Amino acid sequence: PRLHFFMVGFAPLTSRGAHSFRAATVPELTQQMFDPRNMMAAPDFRNGRYLTCATILRGKVSMKEVEDQMRNIQTKSSSYFVEWIPNNVQTALCSIPPKGLKMSSTFIGNSTSIQEMFKRIGDQFTVMFRRKAFLHWYTGEGMDEMEFSKFNRIPAWVVI
Repeated sequence: PRLHFFMVGFAPLTSRGAHSFRAATVPELTQQMFDPRNMMAAPDFRNGRYLTCATILRGKVSMKEVEDQMRNIQTKSSSYFVEWIPNNVQTALCSIPPKGLKMSSTFIGNSTSIQEMFKRIGDQFTVMFRRKAFLHWYTGEGMDEMEFSKFNRIPAWVVI
């Protein structure tokens, strides 16, 4: 896409009570960071490639172990990363763990797979707008129907 839309993920995504039963390791955290189930958006990453990504790990973690794991993921999943951007994975470390956890990781990625999500949302909007579903809630508050029809005229190059 011509615009950049970052996707965010977090690991470990477990309930508060389960933290005491499970010890997270750096390999588990790095694996979970790239897992679509830990993302706050729902694109299909198999149909896209990462342009860049950044990871922030918190807790008592060895920087060497983190770098080794990130290099391992890039090597094993090289088809998911563009080759024309060198050093496109950045890592940062904060030695203070988040409250209630021994370690955690945050992921921020710029992936081309976001375009599928925008296409899916646009298609769903078009179907609902044709049926005028839920439109009365907005027109009743003073919005004009033309404001919604503008959405269908957004150029495809913005998100594709």
